[in-house]
Amino acid sequence: MNNLQWIALGLLAALGGAGVTVFGKLGLEGVNSTLATTLRAVIMALVMLAVALGTGQLGALASGKVHLSGRAWLFITLAGLSGAGSWLAYFAALRVGPTAGVAALDRLSLAFIFLFSALALREPHTWRGWVGLLVLLAGVYLLASDR
Repeated sequence: MNNLQWIALGLLAALGGAGVTVFGKLGLEGVNSTLATTLRAVIMALVMLAVALGTGQLGALASGKVHLSGRAWLFITLAGLSGAGSWLAYFAALRVGPTAGVAALDRLSLAFIFLFSALALREPHTWRGWVGLLVLLAGVYLLASDR
């Protein structure tokens, strides 16, 4: 994948994330945050099932053409549990907090990823990455405290 592809996909992901936040906040009026998160997850699951069926990935898994190791299943499961917990907390925070502040705090996941990638995955980072981490932390603070 070339640089433009991952950048374009990353920007689409950011735009989708913004939609989740804004549409989610609007949809939470008079709705329990756990119910809203559950409904969102069901809708996402249906869309993902349709995509996986349409691209033949589920059929390949079912027929044994694609094999997932126990390690892959473990980490996919842990990612799913992490995502579910994150979204439950995110929608609960959106229900009671300011949209931009909640979204800013959620972006601290970038800081956690940066640190975990250095500590657990042993990925090297240059001084630019560390400075970027500090700028990110300052930006999150400024956005979250903007009241």
